[in-house]
Amino acid sequence: MRLLTFCLLIILTLPALQGCGLSADEETAYPLDTEDRLRARRGKLTGDGVDLLNLGGGGKAGGYGSGIGVNAFLWRASLDTLSFMPLAQVDPHGGVIITDWYENPDAPGERFKLNVTILGTELRSDGVRVAAFRQKRSGNGWRDVATSSKLGRQMEDAILQRARELRIQSR
Repeated sequence: MRLLTFCLLIILTLPALQGCGLSADEETAYPLDTEDRLRARRGKLTGDGVDLLNLGGGGKAGGYGSGIGVNAFLWRASLDTLSFMPLAQVDPHGGVIITDWYENPDAPGERFKLNVTILGTELRSDGVRVAAFRQKRSGNGWRDVATSSKLGRQMEDAILQRARELRIQSR
């Protein structure tokens, strides 16, 4: 009786297992298009993140590359604009750039930190927000000082201007 049940079980499961085998030829198992082949050959700098060789998105809507959740022109423009400051945290998927404290050699005793957030996949004037923080030296430490929103707006304008230049260059 057990042998009969075992044979019946094997006979019933064999047809279901036929489609589970992997073929030796990868092209038939998963057909790759030209873009997939190029991406596999050259790789990406940050895994599924920013594809620096395809910054404009290759004609995709919004000008964003594969795997990046924000506008690539705004992302690259933000990195270019903040290139003089040390970066503390960079998240291309979330569109967040946080700089470390930067002390201008021309103004010792005062330092700045910026938080840049890219808000979407479209190149728009309201697509980037910059929060600026300022500290002044006080004895052996640093104390927070109020900063005007003008500095954040000036940085936003500089990023937007650079993003427009990058978009024009990509055409």
